[in-house]
Amino acid sequence: MKIKALLAWQWQGYETFHQSTINLWLHIVAVPLFILGFALCFAALFFLNITLFGSATLLMVGSLIAQGIGHKEEALPPAPFTGALNAVLRIILEQVYTFPKFVLTGGWYAALKGK
Repeated sequence: MKIKALLAWQWQGYETFHQSTINLWLHIVAVPLFILGFALCFAALFFLNITLFGSATLLMVGSLIAQGIGHKEEALPPAPFTGALNAVLRIILEQVYTFPKFVLTGGWYAALKGK
């Protein structure tokens, strides 16, 4: 699936898989931490700093663990990954594009209020 199609697919059902109050709060904290870790990974590679790279990786992993816990609170589980590339793309795109879009368009707040 091409990235544009993947983004459209991800956005189409996003609200459905993000309704639990616990999951919404975990995401609003964890996703920015993932984005920070993701950016720090690039900085670590640029500066060849293994300590920073390890710390950034742990930050991203911790963020994903928190989000995984949140998704267990949802009535509907996310669609399973179809392979390793699908998993990597879906995770990164959700973190850096789809969830921020969900917040900025008011979807996060509406879901929190149960609308």
